Amino acid sequence: MASTVTRPGYGQLLRTRGAWTFLLPGFAARQPFAMLTLSIVLLVQHTTGSYGVAGAVAAVTGVAMALFAPYSGRLADRYGQRTVLLPGVLVHAASGLALTFLALADAPLWALFLAAVPTGASVPQVGPMVRARWAAKLKDSPLMSTAAAFESVTDELTFVLGPLLATALCTSVDPAAGLVTEAALTLVGGLLFAAQKSTQPVVGGAGGAGGSGGGHARVEHASALRVPGVRVLIVVFLGIGSVFGGMQVSLAAFTESIGEPGLNGVLYGVFAAGNMISGLACGAIAWKVAPQQRLLVGYTALALTASGLWAAHSVLVLAGLGLLVGMCIAPAIVTGYTLVEGLVPAGARTEAFTWLTGAVALGQAAAVTVAGQLEDRFREGAGFLVPMGGTVLALAVLVTLRSRLATRSPGRTVARGVGHRAPATVD
Repeated sequence: MASTVTRPGYGQLLRTRGAWTFLLPGFAARQPFAMLTLSIVLLVQHTTGSYGVAGAVAAVTGVAMALFAPYSGRLADRYGQRTVLLPGVLVHAASGLALTFLALADAPLWALFLAAVPTGASVPQVGPMVRARWAAKLKDSPLMSTAAAFESVTDELTFVLGPLLATALCTSVDPAAGLVTEAALTLVGGLLFAAQKSTQPVVGGAGGAGGSGGGHARVEHASALRVPGVRVLIVVFLGIGSVFGGMQVSLAAFTESIGEPGLNGVLYGVFAAGNMISGLACGAIAWKVAPQQRLLVGYTALALTASGLWAAHSVLVLAGLGLLVGMCIAPAIVTGYTLVEGLVPAGARTEAFTWLTGAVALGQAAAVTVAGQLEDRFREGAGFLVPMGGTVLALAVLVTLRSRLATRSPGRTVARGVGHRAPATVD
């Protein structure tokens, strides 16, 4: 069936057998992640009065996630997604509630940092797991690019709803309501997704196809980080994370400075909506341009638009620029995930996806920390320098190392970068 598809389309994608059984629970399970950083920032800023401290606590969460996410992905590739999810959601809910209690109790900063570590380390990697399920279902189908776009749109829909929900709960109900709700939704959504056992990728077989032979098993269990192109994409996604983190803190500081804190979720929602709109467009286009070229052009546009954020001093200008930045992010994310399909053997893709997700979290963590310090020490808007710096640096790396993103063709032998002694045929 996959070989007859000549043009990508959302209708064809959503008619894939069994897709809805993991799409709906997957959406519910990833929704809380979009609330986490902002909920921590708003709660800790309320209890300490400092965006710098709030950003630092959120940053610890992001760093912990970035460090542990690839390990979680590798465990999921080896032992199955359900095995990793079930304990993960329990730990995340408990540690999130502990962090909330400590913040409300005016605990010392070291205690907040201590609670932030398991909160970030246990963030369920549902997005990469959903992408791995698509990869197992579609294999070498042209619909994989459409699936990558669809997942980007789904992610961005959560980032439209998540900040709005977190802001509404923290400003209208209670400063702790956002983090408490995030913990509860993670527990319920994660358990529902883990219950969908029939669609998770087969453990011990590349792309769902049973494998045999010791050499093949070595490909299965090798780290995706050994693929040179994955390392380049990690830097690219670090820059994307700097946009997310820098905008979250800077938008919160900007809206508070003008006496309209409720606009924070609206402005961030406009940014995420731009991402979602361009993501939809990416999936509807039958691309003839190579993904490496698309990534280079799209990332250049992202760096240019992000560089203008620091100069915006009104709600309308900031909303317009935020929309443009968001529209530039989705093509970079979609293309990056599409490149993974050609760079990484099937048995290591969940890990590869979590490296990219972790890179976004790490970039976001660094950006939240730096932007928080800039907003505390300098004028409003100084935090917007962070997205500019992050994307420009990542673009320089991408331009320099773009040759490493050359993808393998279906059926070709992967002879390097996957940690096995003899060449083995994949997909």
